Amino acid sequence: MENIDKLNKPEQPHQNPPLKRTGSGFVEIMDTTLRDGEQTSSVSFSSQEKLSIARLLLEDLGVDRIEVASARVSDGEFNSVQKIAQWAVTHGFIDRVEVLGFVDDTASLEWIQKTGCRVINLLCKGSLNHCTHQLKKTAQEHLADIRQVIAKANEMGIKVNIYLEDWSNGMRNSKDYVFEIMDELQHHNIRRYMLPDTLGILNPDETGNFCRNMIERYPNLHFDFHAHNDYDMAVSNVYEALKAGVKGVHVTVNGLGERAGNAPLTSVMAVISDHLKYKTNIVENKIYHISKVVESYSGIRIPNNKPIIGDNVFTQVAGVHADGDNKKNLYYNDLLPERFGRTRSYALGKTSGKANILKNLQALGIELDDEIMKQVTQRVIELGDQKELVTLEDLPYIISDVSQNGLDEKPVKILNYSLSLTQGLRPMANVKIEINGESYEGSASGSGQYNAISKALYKIYTKLNKETPELLDYEVDIPPGGKTNAIVQTIITWRYKGKSFKTRGLDGDQTVAAIKATEKMLNMIETGNIPDIKIMNLP
Repeated sequence: MENIDKLNKPEQPHQNPPLKRTGSGFVEIMDTTLRDGEQTSSVSFSSQEKLSIARLLLEDLGVDRIEVASARVSDGEFNSVQKIAQWAVTHGFIDRVEVLGFVDDTASLEWIQKTGCRVINLLCKGSLNHCTHQLKKTAQEHLADIRQVIAKANEMGIKVNIYLEDWSNGMRNSKDYVFEIMDELQHHNIRRYMLPDTLGILNPDETGNFCRNMIERYPNLHFDFHAHNDYDMAVSNVYEALKAGVKGVHVTVNGLGERAGNAPLTSVMAVISDHLKYKTNIVENKIYHISKVVESYSGIRIPNNKPIIGDNVFTQVAGVHADGDNKKNLYYNDLLPERFGRTRSYALGKTSGKANILKNLQALGIELDDEIMKQVTQRVIELGDQKELVTLEDLPYIISDVSQNGLDEKPVKILNYSLSLTQGLRPMANVKIEINGESYEGSASGSGQYNAISKALYKIYTKLNKETPELLDYEVDIPPGGKTNAIVQTIITWRYKGKSFKTRGLDGDQTVAAIKATEKMLNMIETGNIPDIKIMNLP
């Protein structure tokens, strides 16, 4: 352990402060987003994106090491790694930047040296199956090749970590081979021995047992565990590996990686901190920002229910939960959103109760009397039943809809309507309306769907010798941050008998919102309850 601690100390005169290790309770985090994560199908980071992610991981987030590429992949990869290395040298991070290399004499080592990097993660065979059928060599022949690369790396000043590729299958099916390889490698100048579940086959019991086998046999070595998520057990396997005593774990941002991906940094970090009570150097409140940056660069969306970083994970939906949060935070756990630079929200929808709405009103600094609160709650539930997304920004619109434009007396009701829109033909509308208990029907075509509805209503009113207002302005308003399935507010300005006034309608559909605003206008005219407002710059 003394030699490993020495290797972890900074060697550059301008090196950043040494990593804050705290003995047995500290876990070293290696992020491989730029190497293993980029092997996600359809993901390819540009050179500038790679440099940006490297800087965020090391400077802002505080990961201990990053694996940035595989050697000898392409000229573009070479240029990207070279840029990262140049930045890392300047800022004192170069010994924390690692490159995957191969047992290929000096080819990988020379490629890495030319980029300016100083650490190789040497990919060796960790199962007899791989050694026999891929390399077509014996264990001793493979060891001879590995020894040659290690010797060359030492001469070139390149530090060596070892990957035992397919180690999980090796421990299942050829444990003697694994020990034969390790019995030899333990005596060489290797900083870390990295145990990958290459095909994501392990369960937590196997992971714990296999890691303990390694640690008990080689108690003075530094072991990392590298999980894949094929059975959705990567985080659980990391948990068991750490319990067994491994000193480092490999992760990717957002769980990127081949097939089902790697262990996600966010979940692993939370498990280490909250369940194992170990320490890391991770700056938790930077996690969400970096996850969103990688989401943007990779084009791989973060699922809404992804722990810690998903859009919905700090959103309470059920009203009973909001009520409990008002009563000594009964529905909180240790994953407080503020830890990760986020805030808790309370969804507004069909399961919302008064408590959810109160929480949102508190955030807006709005107080409502009991009657308006009842109406707002009912309106939110109605929109939720329509599967509309109701947000915090929508709430003032809903309050305005039920308070400013509500009428106790509604002699006019638009009972039914149908709209048709056909390519090459004018939109058609059929409408059935009730006025003071009597029903009337009309139909018309128009230049648009709302225009057709307006004309159909106008025909009915003309037959009844009733006056109709002039439409002065038609405004569609989407709340800030609204999405395609958000509510829409339509505000229509009217002039009737010298008075100008506005009505509003609220719905997920623009035309339906306009029809609701029109129904309110007809009721105001019928009851004579028309407020006069000053309308500027209108004809």
